[in-house]
Amino acid sequence: MFDFAPAPEATKPAIYAELCEAAEAITAGEPDAVANMANVAALLGEFVADCNWAGFYRMVEGELVLGPFCGRPACIRIPVGRGVCGAAVAEGRSQLVEDVHAFPGHIACDARSRSELVVPVLRDGVVVAVIDLDSPTPARFDAEDRAGIEALAALLADRI
Repeated sequence: MFDFAPAPEATKPAIYAELCEAAEAITAGEPDAVANMANVAALLGEFVADCNWAGFYRMVEGELVLGPFCGRPACIRIPVGRGVCGAAVAEGRSQLVEDVHAFPGHIACDARSRSELVVPVLRDGVVVAVIDLDSPTPARFDAEDRAGIEALAALLADRI
């Protein structure tokens, strides 16, 4: 079995490189999208510090539907264009939100969340899912986090 964990002294770019390597190893050759999302959600929980929610929403019949995650129970369905996740789908680009309370239409599934990073997973230019990270710390996520999760999303495009 795998024992994935980042090195304690690793920089953010190194952590995300290790996360992508772990995701590559654990999803390679596995055709089941839910199994792959579940394992990657667990990896996100191990690799990305200071998160109170990490996981996936899947595009199903024109709306986001909750997928595998680590954290407290979450909203099950999110319309495209609503909240940070819906904005990522509508705009087809990552959303890095330093203060979720200042984001118009933010959906508060967990009142403890203060910042959020949502990255769309694109297959042939179409959003098939989003990777969603929430933190109880304001401005927790930055450009290095966005780049790292975008690399993970690109890796997973044909695996979920």
